[in-house]
Amino acid sequence: MEISRVTLEIFSKLEKKWLSHCEGNKKTRVLSIDGGGTSTTVSGASLIHLEEQIQAKTGDSNARIVDFFDIIAGTGVGAVLAVMINADDGNGRPLFTAREAVKFVTERRNELFKEVSVGFFRRKRMFSGKSMEKVLKQVLTREDGKVLTLKDTCKPLLVPCFDLKSSAPFVFSRADACESASFDFELWSVIRATSGDPSMLKPFTLCSVDAKTSCLAVDGGLVMNNPTAIAVTHALHNKREFPSLTGVEDLVVISIGNGSLSGSPHRKINRHGECRMSSVVDIALDGVSDTVDQMLSNAFCWNPTNYVRIQSNCYINGSVGPTMEEVLTERGVESLPFGAKRLLTETNGQRIESFVKRLVASRRSSLPPSPCKDNAVTPLVNGR
Repeated sequence: MEISRVTLEIFSKLEKKWLSHCEGNKKTRVLSIDGGGTSTTVSGASLIHLEEQIQAKTGDSNARIVDFFDIIAGTGVGAVLAVMINADDGNGRPLFTAREAVKFVTERRNELFKEVSVGFFRRKRMFSGKSMEKVLKQVLTREDGKVLTLKDTCKPLLVPCFDLKSSAPFVFSRADACESASFDFELWSVIRATSGDPSMLKPFTLCSVDAKTSCLAVDGGLVMNNPTAIAVTHALHNKREFPSLTGVEDLVVISIGNGSLSGSPHRKINRHGECRMSSVVDIALDGVSDTVDQMLSNAFCWNPTNYVRIQSNCYINGSVGPTMEEVLTERGVESLPFGAKRLLTETNGQRIESFVKRLVASRRSSLPPSPCKDNAVTPLVNGR
């Protein structure tokens, strides 16, 4: 039986509408990088492998992590990496490859975390804020003299800290920076803010580019060492940049840890059976990271392949610790409901490879590099 022209037109319109609906519901890809300590052994190995796998599977040596992710979050030393692989070179491309970013942190670690003696008897050891600030300013200033700010990133960026002025967490966000100069901060200062371990660095005062918003910041890891939760909730509620995102079923997330900081049980307890004060902060950071991992595992329990957590089971904050190669050959660990964990047959490297296959299959990110860069900015009447 011959189909009429009207029927064909109806089916053609329905087909276009269906295809449009499928395209609109394409997964939003999230990359989150933990803070913790001064080492990037776990996160560095994971990021380098992630980018190299993207290049191998696309056949494009110029492909970068930002090409296949829609939002990136980082805390502490993880924020250094998150910012560097996302910072815009002025042409919509990242200033640094993953390998270059990891190399920078590794080679200039002693400048970023330079120990100095302080106090009346010069007995207390702390990190030099001035040394860290000098290095960060150098690396996040372009050759043309432009000091990069939150607006100068290829993709949406999230970096948390804790603001002592308001006694509450504060999240640096490109979305907020695009809305108002009162929430746009220089990137070097954002990293300095989230890296301010109060036991090793003095609280850091920073101001927005219009000087209307200020923050007295300490380490973001104290409240959000694993920033995956804020990345997910930000994406779900940011309808301007993610209009078609309706729930976790529309997300694909990879969360990269930085190894255990608190160490083995005997290192947490002194000879009197008391908890060592030196280990309390590390315990808190590990606890925050694992709690967020547990929450995300529960949220993605119906589609577990959409959430991948890469973490090392070895101790980083001591004499025992994996090499970057060992991180990738370690068997992965997956969180289960009610706090349980299970050891997987896949290694961390294999899990990253499987994740990249899905990324490449879903094509490059559809978000423009900097959708708000040229928008008019309306400053707030009153600062924060």
